[in-house]
Formats: sequence, structure tokens, C-alpha cells
Amino acid sequence: MSKSLKRVTKALADAGIDAQIVETTDQTRTAEQAAAQAGCVVDQIAKSIIFKGEDSNLAVLFITAGGNQVDAAKASTVAGEVLGKADADLIRTQTGFAIGGVSPVGHLNSIRTFIDPRLTEFDVIWAAAGTPRHIFSLAPSDLITLTNGQLADFTG
Repeated sequence: MSKSLKRVTKALADAGIDAQIVETTDQTRTAEQAAAQAGCVVDQIAKSIIFKGEDSNLAVLFITAGGNQVDAAKASTVAGEVLGKADADLIRTQTGFAIGGVSPVGHLNSIRTFIDPRLTEFDVIWAAAGTPRHIFSLAPSDLITLTNGQLADFTG
């Protein structure tokens, strides 16, 4: 088991969340691929999108429904600072995950998190479990609690 997957598994267990972690038969680098593997609609996929705070130099996590796109201007307003592109080094250093497998939980460092309200319309959602081949299911309310995420309008 990879270090990333172990961190996600531990974060879920420590929180008392009985999440189903699934090793997929194919990579799940896109929401469409993840939905096909999970057998759900694309909006049930919780995409983790990382931006870099231009003032803070910290990663900011936006978790959006699979079919939605983050609007950078709205995201900057929600975050309270101008946001820019987070490079692979920043993402790896601050979250511990590689692009394509960024989980909403199990980060190396605390990270400000904003959540797309669309995800709350489902009983179950799916997210990356730290690798491009692992996903896990959980209730949207558990995602909010685990990430200390704020519901916010940042899609466009």
C-alpha cells in the first residue's frame, strides 16, 4: 500500500468513517473515469482542485462536483486572496499527494478547504484516495466534517 493511500485510510479510520476504498481497474485521473469506475453520475465525484494563494503561498483546496468547473475569480473571492496555479511541487509538498490522486483527506499539512454545495445533493459521493487508481465513498456531511470545509459558491 502506498504512503498516500495509507494516510487516507488512516484519516478515515481516525475519524470513525467506514468508507469503502476501491482499487479501480483503470486510472481515475478524470471525473468521468472515476464515475465510470464507481458506477455513479459524474457529479457524485468530489474533484480536489488545488490553487496557490498568491499572498500566503499556501495551497487552497476546492472540492467540486465532477461536472463543475472552478471559476478562478469566484474562488479568489471566497478564499479572500488572489489565487494562482499551484505547481506539482507545491501540491506534493503541502498535501503529500501527486496531481491526479489528490485526496480531500490525509494531507501532510492543514489546508483551507471550500466545498461545492452541489455535492450535498447526493447521499454518497466518491473522491480520490491518494492514488490515480484508488477512490473512496462517503457521505457529503462526512466530507465537510473531515475537511473542516466551508460550503461556498465558486463554480462557473
